[in-house]
Amino acid sequence: MEIKFEEGETKGAFYIEEGGKRVAEMTFSKAGGNIFIIDHTQVDDALRGKNAGKQLVEAAVNHARAHQYKIIPLCPFAKSVFERVKDFQDVLNQ
Repeated sequence: MEIKFEEGETKGAFYIEEGGKRVAEMTFSKAGGNIFIIDHTQVDDALRGKNAGKQLVEAAVNHARAHQYKIIPLCPFAKSVFERVKDFQDVLNQ
């Protein structure tokens, strides 16, 4: 699965496309210079059980590490991934 990224001035998304349609998406809002808030994650039923949601969170973590960002996971799914995967804790805004 290829995870794509788009970023605007105040919002952005990590997403997966199949056949020109977004089948998984995690959106975020920027909250100041080096913080972004994960506010929503949606995965199409066709991808359930394939770790697509976790892969979106991991892409956000890698992006945050590369750009020295911190993440606030307001989305319940993203928050649960951060609670389970201790290797992602370094990018949490605490």
